[in-house]
Amino acid sequence: MRLKRFLAAAACAALACASAGALGALATTFEADYDDETKEWKEIEAQLPSYPDMKNLLEVRYNAETPHRFFVDAGSVTLGADGVTRYTSVLRSAGGALNVSYEGMRCESREGKIYAFARKDGTWTRARKPEWNRILLRDLTPHRFVLYRQFFCPSPAAPTPPKTALDALRRGEGLAPGALPD
Repeated sequence: MRLKRFLAAAACAALACASAGALGALATTFEADYDDETKEWKEIEAQLPSYPDMKNLLEVRYNAETPHRFFVDAGSVTLGADGVTRYTSVLRSAGGALNVSYEGMRCESREGKIYAFARKDGTWTRARKPEWNRILLRDLTPHRFVLYRQFFCPSPAAPTPPKTALDALRRGEGLAPGALPD
């Protein structure tokens, strides 16, 4: 009788160990599937938009003193499957000159990239070295920081849907708490 109980207990223990090992392997695989640090981010190929229609420009308002005005072409704002918000940026200098660029922004890494510049004839020329660079508040490009912080990435964990960002730009009200930066 003792032998039967001993064998039954040993069988149960072996079964429990085998089950725990299998569950442990499943748990490790399950967690590994969701471990963002091990998954490599892959950028999709950016498709250049049409030259911006000046009627679709939305001004990026902020409290910095500059003679330049910055705009986003509402028809160009997209959110790619790779999590990159892409848009056409238009800078109008105090003298009236236009600088048009097609750009991207990654919320989770706080980076921006210029893909191309527009020519006067409405065609695009690709940027020579399109690289991801940290978005910082700088005197020469404050609009990128404002777009990042107030409209496209108020929550760095997730990009804002384009419709929500465009509605906020139309209202001139940022989505992040607090005032727009000086």
